[in-house]
Amino acid sequence: MPDGGRTPWSAGGLQTALLVLLLVVAIRVPFLNQAIQGDDVNYLTAAQYAQIDPLHPGHAKFVFQGAKVTMQGHPHPPGNAWYQSAILALTCDIQEPVYHGAYILFSLVAALSALTLAQRFTSHPLPATLLFLVTPAFFINGNSLESDLPFLAFWLATIAAFITAVDRRSPAYLALAAVTTPLAAMCAFQSVLLTPLLGLYLWQHRRDWRPAWLIIFVAPLTLISWQLFEKLASEQLPAAVLAGYFQSYGLQRLANKARNAAALTTHLGWIVLPLAFLTRSLAPVAIAAAVAGALIDYHPLFWIPFASGITVLTHCIQNRRNALAQWILLFFAAALVLFYAGSARYLLPLALPVCLLAAQRASAKLLYPAIALYALLGVALTTVNYQHWDAYRTLVTRLSNDWENRRVWVNGEWGLRFYAESAGALPIIRGQAMRPGDLILTSKLALPVDFTTGGGALAPIEESTLTSAIPLRLIGLNSRSGYSSADHGFRAFDITRHPFDLVTLQAVTAKAPTLSHLPMNAPDADSQIVSGVDKLEENRYRWMSGRAVLLLKRPASASKLTADLFVPDQAPARRITFTIDGTPAGVLTITKPGPQHFEAPAPQLTKDPITLVIEADRTFQSPGDQRTLGVILVSAGFPEP
Repeated sequence: MPDGGRTPWSAGGLQTALLVLLLVVAIRVPFLNQAIQGDDVNYLTAAQYAQIDPLHPGHAKFVFQGAKVTMQGHPHPPGNAWYQSAILALTCDIQEPVYHGAYILFSLVAALSALTLAQRFTSHPLPATLLFLVTPAFFINGNSLESDLPFLAFWLATIAAFITAVDRRSPAYLALAAVTTPLAAMCAFQSVLLTPLLGLYLWQHRRDWRPAWLIIFVAPLTLISWQLFEKLASEQLPAAVLAGYFQSYGLQRLANKARNAAALTTHLGWIVLPLAFLTRSLAPVAIAAAVAGALIDYHPLFWIPFASGITVLTHCIQNRRNALAQWILLFFAAALVLFYAGSARYLLPLALPVCLLAAQRASAKLLYPAIALYALLGVALTTVNYQHWDAYRTLVTRLSNDWENRRVWVNGEWGLRFYAESAGALPIIRGQAMRPGDLILTSKLALPVDFTTGGGALAPIEESTLTSAIPLRLIGLNSRSGYSSADHGFRAFDITRHPFDLVTLQAVTAKAPTLSHLPMNAPDADSQIVSGVDKLEENRYRWMSGRAVLLLKRPASASKLTADLFVPDQAPARRITFTIDGTPAGVLTITKPGPQHFEAPAPQLTKDPITLVIEADRTFQSPGDQRTLGVILVSAGFPEP
């Protein structure tokens, strides 16, 4: 194993370093106008809030999947938001090329750090570094404004500086590590893995060098200090808020963890060419993994990289005394525990050691064709990614010309929501009651938020299909790519011509109610529900919140008001109040859970339509369900005599 005699700053290494930096610029500049994508919008929200509260960007509040949340529970510290806040303070606007240009800095830091480590661990430092730079996650996510790239830059810079310091007993490099470590910590919680990773290297190489032992604890101490600072400022620990979100959204359920493991194994196998670590001794492992993978997903885009990922892990276990293998095993094991969505970007911090191990096993003549192949794949996938998010930007720019003096709602997330809100739209809150004249922009790809039409009906205005001529997908309708989330599939990417998304623009129009007695499964039920009632379940009933509002047609004659409800065992409601056009109509007292029937004499009905309000005295939330639940509503209204 090379001992790192040449550095990027030596006479022989300067040209290599310049070549690496030029390649970074070459893969970033064509995508400077990349549209806002993924979770970019969340960080930009925090950056905007930081203009009025610079020390606490995490105190920003926003709507996420129809619920009001706070950034204090965001799974990343505010380092990335602070950087964006500084850019925003200088530019006073969110201009995509400016932000992406500023983020090239992190790619450059990561590239130089990778080259430094490649010179330490391989005899082919240039091709090993180039292989890392063209890995799909670095190529694609380097054009994002999420925290992954800043974290990667400081993570690699810390490891490179620390290893160089330990190898040479260099106080200067140790001081550099002391600077980059807290920067990494403020970008991601997984920076705490620096403690066992650096500690293990120090123990094996210079265990007697006491100053270095202090550095390995900087990351957790930084995070603890920030947590305490937030506790003093808001009486809440961000970690506690995050744990609450994990619980309420059910993010750590076993099914999520299993999908996460399958997708991460696939992404690990795609970091380098599939089965690049295959040897005769590992052939049985690869074959068994391929068979197991085919049972999960028959497509070669899954079972080949899945088998490759298992092979990489097996190779690392067999060579667990190797520092690079230890790095891979440690981070991958932590990723299985910490993460839940199986995104390819989660493994960026271990992409470099995988590439370095591959470079140790292959000659430069074999590495360069692999680099060329991955570069072509990276260009194609990054282009498709650019087209996907740019399609939202282009669509909203066109549609918003007709939004003036209209109330517009966006039922979607990510880039569509960012550009729609920038044009004046509002995010839909779960259970939102619309009114005639409102416009609703809905994404079929994103998880839609339930709303009511406020007693009106939806009329389609336009339906737009967003697609690309390139038959590759990182995310899209009917795509089984798990590049961004294992909820969509386990493949690192997919080959398909299905569209990215289907976006519809609808208008809420006035509609007179047609039913005096409203069963929840009636065809016209949605247009007569004003608010407080959820979507139909089992084609029979709907959950209502603490207050449900229904519109009913005035019957020709009515002798009674009736309602059929069901109170589950976990529901705390014990008193249900009925109001007709603002006049009390009766109370149902619940003595025990189960089916409930309410009946009361009908008052004199003078208005048409009639507004019926049903209120429960208490509500609850079920684990993993973000809805506020009262009781189950089956039907209500004035039955015909």
